[in-house]
Amino acid sequence: MRIGVFGGTFDPVHNIHLFVAESARLMAGLDRVLFVPNSKAHYRAKPLAAPEHRCAMILGAIDANPHFMLDDTDLRPDATGYTADLLPKIHAKYPGASLTFITGADSLASNAWVRFEDVLESLESFVIAPRAGVSAEALTRVLAAVPATLRTRVKTLTLPEMPESATLVRTLLSQGKSVRYLVPEAVWQYIFAQKLYGFEESIE
Repeated sequence: MRIGVFGGTFDPVHNIHLFVAESARLMAGLDRVLFVPNSKAHYRAKPLAAPEHRCAMILGAIDANPHFMLDDTDLRPDATGYTADLLPKIHAKYPGASLTFITGADSLASNAWVRFEDVLESLESFVIAPRAGVSAEALTRVLAAVPATLRTRVKTLTLPEMPESATLVRTLLSQGKSVRYLVPEAVWQYIFAQKLYGFEESIE
């Protein structure tokens, strides 16, 4: 079995997350994509929504796709929030499976990944979704420090450059504005019902 591991805060999960996950599934020939939310985000602000809310939104968002699954490994008490520690746990849950990690270009170019070589050693491939504002040169600089034998495992998805949608979603909600069609309908309904991210019922 070939499994994609899509890690992040998913605060909240939005339509571009789903588009990237499905694109990676098809382009990398994956049997399943795991959405793996975390709480110990070392490279960005702590998630605003509690883990139970983020998991509920992911479950609603992925319900229609039988190839998508939620995995809570990185929310457990022993989770460190580092991908190098997460992947052995995923391997233990799916013995014999080959893993592909999915991430945005901004995550790789803007952050110093801890034990990045260990991450790549654990994977069949490490696929990157292009992100608006992140140049190919920035990615090349990061990968230049990686041994050539591991560098071949890193691939960029042939997709348009994606904007940073989660920030936009949270900003609009804090202003009392609708994010319908930026997020899956189930996520929009959940945010509306739970009044997450400072959202109020008055919609502009």
